[in-house]
Amino acid sequence: MEFCEGGDLNQYILSRRPDPATNKSFMLQLTSAIAFLHKNHIVHRDLKPDNILITEKSGAPVLKVADFGLSKVCAGLTARGKEGGNDNKNVNVNKYWLSSACGSDFYMAPEVWEGHYTAKADIFALGIIIWAMIERITFIDAETKKELLGTYIKQGTEIVPVGEALLENPKMELHIPQKRRTSMSEGIKQLLKDMAKRCRVLQLGLFTRDLQSP
Repeated sequence: MEFCEGGDLNQYILSRRPDPATNKSFMLQLTSAIAFLHKNHIVHRDLKPDNILITEKSGAPVLKVADFGLSKVCAGLTARGKEGGNDNKNVNVNKYWLSSACGSDFYMAPEVWEGHYTAKADIFALGIIIWAMIERITFIDAETKKELLGTYIKQGTEIVPVGEALLENPKMELHIPQKRRTSMSEGIKQLLKDMAKRCRVLQLGLFTRDLQSP
């Protein structure tokens, strides 16, 4: 296994001053990595800063997506997500439905909490990571007491994962805390807006489906 001397994304980002160029590079690397996985019908299912390692052997930091213990290879599934179907190599990975609720709470999409999701759940986790990285939003992990990058909803004195909060109330307005104001590009702002909009539309669809279930 390759040694990544830069540590994980938490360690790297939180031990350095904010750098827009680094943020941009990491965004591009992360999106490229997830696109590669999905192109090869692999759903990671546990994307989080702890599982993103960094090597600096080439001078510039290079991200490595790690820990595929919960990953799902979908090439042997049918488009409806049933085992033993035809090998649909040309089927979009987002056509495969998964049901095992797994991952790390603060990065799980609402549909993962519900147990009915596709590879798009990786994109939700990616959005949480990118948002937290840009704004340097952190929380203290209850078990390890470590400071971790992660976006959340504030409910009174409690912090709640975004996905869990949206599952409980699909119509809630997102007031995600910003640790500090930054100068974000229009592209990044649009990414975050699209992510929030997708969550609302998705959850309304799940709610409607539940009402229609026998």
